[in-house]
Amino acid sequence: MKIKSSFNIVLVEPEIPQNTGNIVRLCACTNSKLFLVGKLGFSIDSRHLKRAGLDYWDSVEITRIPTLEELQAQYPDSNFYYLTTKSKNLYTSRTFQDGDFFVFGPETRGLDENLLRKNTDTALTIPMNDGQRSLNLSNSVAIVIYEAIRQNG
Repeated sequence: MKIKSSFNIVLVEPEIPQNTGNIVRLCACTNSKLFLVGKLGFSIDSRHLKRAGLDYWDSVEITRIPTLEELQAQYPDSNFYYLTTKSKNLYTSRTFQDGDFFVFGPETRGLDENLLRKNTDTALTIPMNDGQRSLNLSNSVAIVIYEAIRQNG
């Protein structure tokens, strides 16, 4: 089955190469574009990164960009959703559209709280049991992207 919709995954300062490699594979399988924002916690040439998404790098449109503000300026009419554990808005409460951007923060600290305060309506969360810190980044990206695909048939 071919996926018709195309979504945009944004990783702000990702730190763990295996997560990014897994997300590259996810992008290839879901017709998603990947944006890597800011300083990376690893080299893109890292053997761990390549191993996680080895056969998929040539199938994915990957864009490096210095800041999230620059990315938003390039796509002023697009919807940006900010995934965080610091929101009460469930990711399933929104209707996603082709071309939407899903922004995820660094594994160890998440997205900046100032950014989340400025975007409370579009800050979304994945529910989980109380007392748990967070889900794995690549799992979180997969959950949200497949919900967007499900909504868009």
